[in-house]
Amino acid sequence: MFKAPVFTADGEKTGELDLPEALFDGVVHEPALWQAVKAYLANQRQATAGTKTRSEVKGGNSKPWRQKGTGRARQGSIRAAHWRGGGTVFGPRPERNFRQEVPRKVKRLARRSAFNARAQEGAIILVEPLALEAPRTRRMAQLLEKIAGKGNVLLLTHQYKPVVHLSTRNLPGVVQRPFGEESAYDVLWSDTVVIEVPALERIEVVDA
Repeated sequence: MFKAPVFTADGEKTGELDLPEALFDGVVHEPALWQAVKAYLANQRQATAGTKTRSEVKGGNSKPWRQKGTGRARQGSIRAAHWRGGGTVFGPRPERNFRQEVPRKVKRLARRSAFNARAQEGAIILVEPLALEAPRTRRMAQLLEKIAGKGNVLLLTHQYKPVVHLSTRNLPGVVQRPFGEESAYDVLWSDTVVIEVPALERIEVVDA
């Protein structure tokens, strides 16, 4: 069973807790991780790149010169691909769809595997509920640096907390998500995963 250190909202260590076996079972399924991460990155592509074919290039309604008698090679249109400014053959098209679908069970397995990979590295940290009356970016930066150190940090709150979100959204290398809305890519991207203690009580519901 994995254990994780517990910190207060002020960054003071209070002890350790056992991580629930419902999520932290020690199994890291690499093929599921690969499929989930590949699909996540593919789905980020907007497919906005596009080139014009010869039917979309302006000009070239008539032959550049007559067919015979000039000594030059015959040409039909200046919109041909081998002409400068002509159309592109097999270029990228904006209507291309890069989206990939992943089965729900594979997503769940990949997410669980990512958590186990971080738990094996000792990169799971628990923190008591964060209660901020107003956005405090400096306070959150000091807290995360104190308990997580350097590197990318994934902060998982037990529910949606607008004030915490506003306090972390401008911090480089910090991503905040409500627990259960993070992807396998989010967990693998982070060097340290910080989880609010009450979120562990929702594992059975979120991972169902």
